[in-house]
Amino acid sequence: MSKQFTALEDAHTAFIAAQHMFFVATAAPEGRVNLSPKGMDSLRVLGPNRIAWLNITGSGNETAGHLLESPRMTLMWCSFETRPLILRAYGTARTIHPRDADWAGMSALFPPHRSARQIFEMDIDLVQTSCGYAVPFMDYAGERPTMQHWVDQRDDDAFPVYWAEKNAVTLDGKPTGTPG
Repeated sequence: MSKQFTALEDAHTAFIAAQHMFFVATAAPEGRVNLSPKGMDSLRVLGPNRIAWLNITGSGNETAGHLLESPRMTLMWCSFETRPLILRAYGTARTIHPRDADWAGMSALFPPHRSARQIFEMDIDLVQTSCGYAVPFMDYAGERPTMQHWVDQRDDDAFPVYWAEKNAVTLDGKPTGTPG
């Protein structure tokens, strides 16, 4: 049933491109494991062993905090609309902030977003496919406008204040490295 690969193959990259959402999982050596759904036009396959995704402002910031302690990351995609398939990419990741020298080049890969908080760049060391037979069919109805409405109600100075209040520490009280 499951198959393992050392890198993304063309079929994997095509499958990723066809999905409307993905999931990211991280964990520090101690504390809670984080699993988050992600959407929008926020992910780029940069090569067979490299992926980057843009993280916009959210209610938490677990991924950034976990990566400060342990760089492990897993990304997962499920087919909800076509053939049953689950694809996971395992590896290590780093956080790129707007203050970092490589932010300009990396952020240029994505549509501009005023509340962009970080980019996570992942080096893949294992890819696994599995059946997905128990994943239900679901129809894609479109992107939610909620995030853009939230952003449009704020000026640019509001985001660092929000990050300082809501995104500076993880659920376990560890720093995230996100400036306020």
